[in-house]
Amino acid sequence: MNKKRIFLGLWFLAVGLAVGVALCVKFDIFSPAQSQNTINTQPPSAPAQAPSFEGYGMEDAVINVANTTGRAVVSISTEHIAKIKGSKGPRNYYFNYPLGGEDSPFGGNEQFRSFFDDFFGDIPDREFKRSGLGSGVIIDAEGYILTNEHVIDDADKITVKLPDGREFKGEIKGKDVRSDLAVIKIDANNLPVAVLGDSNEIKIGQWVVAIGNPFGFALENAEPTVTAGVIGALHRSLGRVLSRDKDYSDLIQTDAAINPGNSGGPLVNLKGQVVGINVAIFSTSGGYQGVGFAIPVNNAKRIISRLIEGKKILYGWLGVTVQDLTEDMAKYFGLASKEGVLVAKVMDNSPAQKAGMKESDVIKQVAGKPVNNVKELISIVSQSEVGSKIKVLLVRDKKELSLDVEVGERPENLEQASQESPVRENGAAAWRGLEVEGLTEENIKRFQIQEKAGVVITDIAADSPGQDAGLNVGDLITEINKNAVNDFAEYQKVTKDIKGDALVKTQRGYFLIKGEEQKN
Repeated sequence: MNKKRIFLGLWFLAVGLAVGVALCVKFDIFSPAQSQNTINTQPPSAPAQAPSFEGYGMEDAVINVANTTGRAVVSISTEHIAKIKGSKGPRNYYFNYPLGGEDSPFGGNEQFRSFFDDFFGDIPDREFKRSGLGSGVIIDAEGYILTNEHVIDDADKITVKLPDGREFKGEIKGKDVRSDLAVIKIDANNLPVAVLGDSNEIKIGQWVVAIGNPFGFALENAEPTVTAGVIGALHRSLGRVLSRDKDYSDLIQTDAAINPGNSGGPLVNLKGQVVGINVAIFSTSGGYQGVGFAIPVNNAKRIISRLIEGKKILYGWLGVTVQDLTEDMAKYFGLASKEGVLVAKVMDNSPAQKAGMKESDVIKQVAGKPVNNVKELISIVSQSEVGSKIKVLLVRDKKELSLDVEVGERPENLEQASQESPVRENGAAAWRGLEVEGLTEENIKRFQIQEKAGVVITDIAADSPGQDAGLNVGDLITEINKNAVNDFAEYQKVTKDIKGDALVKTQRGYFLIKGEEQKN
């Protein structure tokens, strides 16, 4: 009996173990513990495969860019020697008398003259050396290198170092201040060449690589530095923050690190194509803070051949001062939208004046291309061939008008202010929150006024229509509702009976002052 019970017990135990093992296998109870020490050799599922693939693809792409385009990036070192003239002969350092003269404190004593001459002696001419660092990219196997104009500006000596350590003397072939681009040449051949891409195809969020030689010569390392980031924005404008002479109105913004010395180096897409030329950083400390800028390479491609030939780069010019429209201005001019630019001033003897363009015209189209803002107008006109005729579609007095304008050459100095004597009138008034005076010697000097006629704003009431319109103290009013304002008397006459909106022209452009009854 006992043997039978033992047998049944063992049989149930065996069955229980078998069932337990089966359940463990079925529900994979042991797999979490095993997965900690086991390498998964199975391919990942579809959702996990994409980021893994992109991660390795990104790394390989950057490595490829560094090994290919990086070989065509050079360091550029410049030297500029400033000369300061010395002086010769006897000098008087302490007295306003000729040293040793009859009227001097020494009464003509030649011993004192000899003492001072021997002590101070002749001051020789002195030279001071100023050094600069930058980068460049080889665009031709025969040694042509593209860089920034500001990298080689005023350079008396240019030294180019290749990634392999070789050094060459650089020669400036051509440079253009406005575009901030230049081409230099070294005496070498069979050099690695970077491929120029199409900057019109780049997109915000696209990965790019910045290559250059920050502190290249200082670090005594010829190999370029590679940093990666994305395109943060397109068509960025720095205005005249960095230079009055340069046009930084269509830049690529990137967070790829750009440091001092990177200027002139390429911004490259992951195909290894140059899409920009690094030009500037935005920084409060002088170092990298996450925002850098590059010139679109298409801007360079348009002028490279002329730079290599040493020819002057010409830019189209209409001879007008323009401003963007506001919604209120668009309504005032009877326009359906604020797309277009308002002509604030037409310069004398300019292409625009000769074609019949007038102030307060609204330009809507140039050379068959729509003009939505000032940036677009400048871009279209500056790229137009000097001497060619372009059709300008504009709105005047709520009617469309077409003018044929012969594109002129943009002058190097646009500031041609008249020096004629201004009208001397004085007065004070308060119209829509504005207090004004006629031109006097005092306010001309105070506000640095160069125009010869008008009235100057001396005060603006808070929360007034004048303040809401954007006018400032020091603005010179020269026209209201297309009526000339040459002096205080004309200002009083023009503003006396104005009821509704008023279009005010100043030296900064047009402003629309809302009528008192329309002010919110």
